[in-house]
Amino acid sequence: MSLAQQKSVLEQESEVLAAISKAIALIQKQTGYGSIEVTVHDGRITQIERREKVRFESKSTSLKK
Repeated sequence: MSLAQQKSVLEQESEVLAAISKAIALIQKQTGYGSIEVTVHDGRITQIERREKVRFESKSTSLKK
């Protein structure tokens, strides 16, 4: 592989990593509580999932008299 080809591959990888980083940052800002899962196949990130938790606070009423 020539030096020009290596440089092109590195630039492409850099662009992909920047896009992945941007996607994860966006998900992080949009999610209050939850998790972000990154799936890797053959050394490449193929999927990013988010699981968001919605929590409800309930006021416990006492039935004791």
